Amino acid sequence: MTEISFDNTENAFAYKSDKDLKKANFLFTSMGSRLLVKLGIRLTPWVIRSGLPLKGLIRNTIFSQFVGGETLEETASVVDKLGKYHVQVILDYGVEGGDNGESGFDHACDEFIRVINYAASQPNIPFMSVKVTGFARFGLLQKLDHSVEVNAGSLMKRYQKAVSELTAEESDEWKRVQDRMLKICMVAEEKNVGVLVDAEETWIQDPVDVLTILMMEKFNKKKVIVYNTLQLYRTDRLKFLTDSLEAAEIRNFILGAKLVRGAYMEKERKRAVDMHYLSPIQPDKDSTDLDYNKGIEFCIEHIDKIATIVASHNEYSNLYATLLLKQKGLPLDHPHIHFSQLFGMSDNITFNLAKAGCAVSKYLPFGPIKDVIPYLMRRAEENSSMSGQTGRELALIRKEMKRRGTIK
Repeated sequence: MTEISFDNTENAFAYKSDKDLKKANFLFTSMGSRLLVKLGIRLTPWVIRSGLPLKGLIRNTIFSQFVGGETLEETASVVDKLGKYHVQVILDYGVEGGDNGESGFDHACDEFIRVINYAASQPNIPFMSVKVTGFARFGLLQKLDHSVEVNAGSLMKRYQKAVSELTAEESDEWKRVQDRMLKICMVAEEKNVGVLVDAEETWIQDPVDVLTILMMEKFNKKKVIVYNTLQLYRTDRLKFLTDSLEAAEIRNFILGAKLVRGAYMEKERKRAVDMHYLSPIQPDKDSTDLDYNKGIEFCIEHIDKIATIVASHNEYSNLYATLLLKQKGLPLDHPHIHFSQLFGMSDNITFNLAKAGCAVSKYLPFGPIKDVIPYLMRRAEENSSMSGQTGRELALIRKEMKRRGTIK
């Protein structure tokens, strides 16, 4: 069995030309400047709205690093290139959700189905992702989540009570949301494409969880089509994982679980302070890491009943998952284990896992530049700490450039 090393830059960057590496070096160096990143986050949305002729600059820098293209068809070249190195793709229609009205929500639903149909026509795209806020009104989800006290009873009981408090108009609106989700999952089942349901903010997550569990109950009987996303930076998600398995056993379906650390930490903590409730976020990174790794351990321990996607940029967590598989005498490409990282980040993890024989993918967003700006700004912000992700990315890029002799 191949020994996995995340320091092997020859594997990590084999798919990048010298020019690509130089561009990545420039980009991550720029992201290392917090002042520059803050300025970019503030100015870029305005630049796009104003129509200034800087779209080409954005497209050739941060957009090309983290996004597959403006259209579904433009992603093809990226998907093909990744496929040559045994790296698969999770397609993400990268338009952020919003209160777009019923016609907008119907359009988003149709787009998700278009993504599924496209993925099914390609040999290298086993999954796509959906955001429920792409086809449901945020305010409706918030009412369904907060019609009752946060810890009053089980998830299903909280949900049933919340549904009973909807107006007739809101009930019809929620029915349309359920119908959209059902339509998406039906096409996904027919085409054999996995649907990864993104996590949302804590104050709208309950109805998303319920909707996803109901879809898993319907479509995950013999194979796994639907996956829920669990943010382990939440203090309650490890227990939710065990509760989800219990629900799967009772309702007779295979649990699909995508494990992530989380995406809304600052927003969550600020809201908790502003509204005077206990923060749902772990007190520190170590606590998050501990729960994340316990989550991996739990899923692999119950691998016959849980299909897991280890969606992480943490080197230890990925390595830990492979070690657990080896300890249990399971193959690294077991059908119930998949690894994933964002396109444009952590190539040292992705390509070395692929080289070792793991099933691994890049999460590949696509969409018009103006629509994916919020996604790009989050990538810039989370990479702005030189001691964190950006520092590691730069060190690896420069190590490979030195190996190739392009820098001294």
